[in-house]
Amino acid sequence: MSAVKSLWQRLLHDIQVELTEEFDRNFERKAFFDRPWRPRRSKRSGRGSLLQATGKLRRSILPEENPSSGTITWTSSEPYADIQNNGGTITVTIALKAHAWKEYYKLAPHIQYTKSGELSHRKQNLAIAAEAEMWKAIALMRPGSKIEIPQRQFIGNHYQVRESIAKVFSDNADDLANTVSRILKKNIK
Repeated sequence: MSAVKSLWQRLLHDIQVELTEEFDRNFERKAFFDRPWRPRRSKRSGRGSLLQATGKLRRSILPEENPSSGTITWTSSEPYADIQNNGGTITVTIALKAHAWKEYYKLAPHIQYTKSGELSHRKQNLAIAAEAEMWKAIALMRPGSKIEIPQRQFIGNHYQVRESIAKVFSDNADDLANTVSRILKKNIK
């Protein structure tokens, strides 16, 4: 493997590691770097971020490196990742209503109540109850209704992404200079 190719692969790997960590930190920040996510509207929605209720979305974000094109793409296996990252509108269909009822009935038996019949205020229970209520609300909507999903971006372009990439190049500047110097010495002889 040539020295340039080896250095380029190391740079790509370092960028991948750095940005994967930064995108993961967006979930801790509850923001896309310096732009906070819009909070939940429901009073009974529990604490924390909507995108952290189960942690599935956060765990699903993985980088895919394409060495031949020299690119890295972050993807998610979760079907709702794109609309959460970019925002958008969902139209309620009969199939969505059926799915919403299915999800509601899957969660409802797990909601816990106190002896006096009030909702238990344990964090996990509040999250389950909030999710069940969300699915029930969708199930009760008329077909054709629109649901606005606000953007809660967690991956994408941002000045801090560009700064992270510049830092990786800066950290590897000596190796880059030495590699170029060796190549030039070989070609000048």
